[in-house]
Amino acid sequence: MNAEAGNRDIPSREALLAAYAAGQLPCAAHALVAAHLEISPENRVFVASLEESLAKEFSVDRPCCEIRKREARLDAIFCCDQQAHKAPCDSDIPRALRHFLGRCVDEMPYRTVLPGIRECRIEGEGGMNAMLYRIAPGKKIPQHSHEGTEITLVLRGGFSDGTGHYVRGDIAIADEDVDHIPVADKGEECVCFAVLDAPLRLTGPVGRLLNRFMR
Repeated sequence: MNAEAGNRDIPSREALLAAYAAGQLPCAAHALVAAHLEISPENRVFVASLEESLAKEFSVDRPCCEIRKREARLDAIFCCDQQAHKAPCDSDIPRALRHFLGRCVDEMPYRTVLPGIRECRIEGEGGMNAMLYRIAPGKKIPQHSHEGTEITLVLRGGFSDGTGHYVRGDIAIADEDVDHIPVADKGEECVCFAVLDAPLRLTGPVGRLLNRFMR
C-alpha cells in the first residue's frame, strides 16, 4: 500500500486486512487482499500476526464437526491447485485472483466504456461487485466520486490521482468523500482489479451526462 496516499485512509486499510485475517470478507474482496499479499510482502507479517492471534482464541478442547467426504474434498482442492500452477497465461497475475476469476485476465469479456478505457464487470456477493479495468498509457478516467466504497488493486502499470501514486501491488481505497481523476502512468497499460459496493458517480460537466452509460 502506497505511503504517498497519506494517513487519511490507513484505518480503512487496516480494517480491510483485519477482516481478511478473520475470514469476514466477501469472496471478491478476499481475493483482492490475497492477491495484494502475494505481490507485496509489506503487510504479510501484520496479517500473519492477526491470524495467529485469532487462532489462539480457539481452544483445542472445542468439539469439531466431522467433515463429510473429507478425502474426496481434499483431492478436489489439490487438483484445482495443480491446475492453477499449469495456467498458460497471466503468469504475472496472483494465483488467488486467477482462481477467483476462473480464467486469464486478458481473456475476460471487456467492453469499451470510453476511448482507451475498458472494463469487465463481475457479479459478486455480500453486497460487493468486482471490476477489471484496462486503461491505456497516459489515459485519464473522467472525474468521479463514489456512491459507496471502492477498493482497487493495481495488477500492471500504475496510476496517480489526488491521493497518491499507486503501482503494482498497491491498494487504493476511495469513498464518497473522494472526488478524483485517476491518470494511468505513461509507457504501460494500467490493469486494476476493484471491488465496490455501489456505482461510481461521474462529477465533471461532461461526466454528469455520461453517468447513464457508466452503470
